[in-house]
Amino acid sequence: MGKARWFSVRAGLSPRRRLILGVFSFLLPLLIWSVVSYVPFVWHPKVLITNPGDVDYLQVDMYVDKAVFEDELKNMHAEGKAAPQGIPVNPVYLPAPHQVAKAFYTAFTTPPEQQDTPWLHESLWHSVKIIFWGFLISSLIGVPLGIVCGAYGPVSRLVEPFIEFFRYLPAPAFGALAVAILGIYDGPKIAIIVIGTLFQQVLIIANTTRKLDYTLLEAAMTLGTTPFKLIARVVIPGVLPDLYRDQRILLGWAWTYLIVAELIGTSSGITWFITQQARYQHFDNVYAAIIMIGILGLGMDLVLARLGHRLFPWDQSQHKN
Repeated sequence: MGKARWFSVRAGLSPRRRLILGVFSFLLPLLIWSVVSYVPFVWHPKVLITNPGDVDYLQVDMYVDKAVFEDELKNMHAEGKAAPQGIPVNPVYLPAPHQVAKAFYTAFTTPPEQQDTPWLHESLWHSVKIIFWGFLISSLIGVPLGIVCGAYGPVSRLVEPFIEFFRYLPAPAFGALAVAILGIYDGPKIAIIVIGTLFQQVLIIANTTRKLDYTLLEAAMTLGTTPFKLIARVVIPGVLPDLYRDQRILLGWAWTYLIVAELIGTSSGITWFITQQARYQHFDNVYAAIIMIGILGLGMDLVLARLGHRLFPWDQSQHKN
């Protein structure tokens, strides 16, 4: 009975079970990462040299392939020379969890090595502003257009065929054109966010609008409402909870374009921080920055979800799962 309750189709979960599953969704990847990092016989394809012995080209703290290390070990034993010593490790691009946790802390407490470079939180704030302006511009255009397309067939047939074509064009392909028109600073980055979200936004919101119960529209038209009032007083209130949920999903979509957008023109924001740290092989800082993006995005989504519960208490879909 207990197992059936856990795996009942589309059945609601108690708050306790939702919390347990939510915690395990993060603990399981962390567990796998920890096993790969800390259990010596799991992967560890590299050897960190602690003593080069009589091998000329080896140096302390140098990473070498395990096969190369074993060959040199055999050669030194065969020649009666001092054998190299080392410990099995993972590649430099896969730091252990504790290293990333330390980098996460020091990124906020230790000044950058170069005085003219921004802190991690300053880079993040710049990226948040890029997302905000890009998504705001996209929503100011996409939301009204999507609602009108969903409500009126002629507008849909006039607009959506071109949007269906345009949404398959990769947003980064417009990078050079955006730089030529808007310069090398934040303008083209915001433009890429807009291009990446606007056309999907129109189609998703139009589809959401079409799901509105047509009897509501018929009743309003029977009472002699004008087209403007039909949209403002019937369509928008009717689709508002679903529209809000669509916007939450599309905001996450905008975040996925951030790294590509910030590479256009002058590199800036969290992308600049990540590329700089990767250049010097500080991959613990790279992971810390990536995790910070995830935490920030998830935090925003949780806040918006809780706000949705308050704004639309009658909408049961806001409370599921």
